[in-house]
Amino acid sequence: MAEDLKTTKYADGTAITFINTHDTWVVLTTTDKAYCWYDDKIKNKEVFGALYTWAAAMNVAETSYTDPSGVRGVCPTGWHLPSFAEWGKIITYLDGSLIAGDKMKEIGTTHWLSPNTGATNESGFTALPDGSRTKYGFFGKIGTGGDWWSSSRYNDIGESYAWGIRNFFSGVDDWTSSVTEGHSVRCVKD
Repeated sequence: MAEDLKTTKYADGTAITFINTHDTWVVLTTTDKAYCWYDDKIKNKEVFGALYTWAAAMNVAETSYTDPSGVRGVCPTGWHLPSFAEWGKIITYLDGSLIAGDKMKEIGTTHWLSPNTGATNESGFTALPDGSRTKYGFFGKIGTGGDWWSSSRYNDIGESYAWGIRNFFSGVDDWTSSVTEGHSVRCVKD
């Protein structure tokens, strides 16, 4: 997909729980399927899409490390949530983790704060700095970074793999995130 997902329901029409208060977000468990708009403001929906918990992104699917992942999760019919391996394949195709971010970021500073180091968007991914929501309910990184879920769980204590791009760095980082954090989702065509 060329933009972050902003759906509020699954392909079968089931609604995803909308959380728009700090106090409600901080009590989410590792199995709670929820989403929010950055800074709890609907105006952020159109440009930045939704921030989902990992459980919402997965929609009860089992963790997957394969390529393709086989996890539809929150993605529409005909699409799936990319695994750690699929993210790695994209990064390798874009000449590695040290420069792939440049090739994925939207050009300029309309949404990204300066410096938007090396952005060319030659991949067409059009990464935006849509920020994230911590497990403590706080928002951060708008303008400076974007984070996307993978279908791959890191461990059994509530952490999964995510990928991040920042305004001051040319690369793409893989890292582990609490599954109760809110991150963006990009789907891959089946």
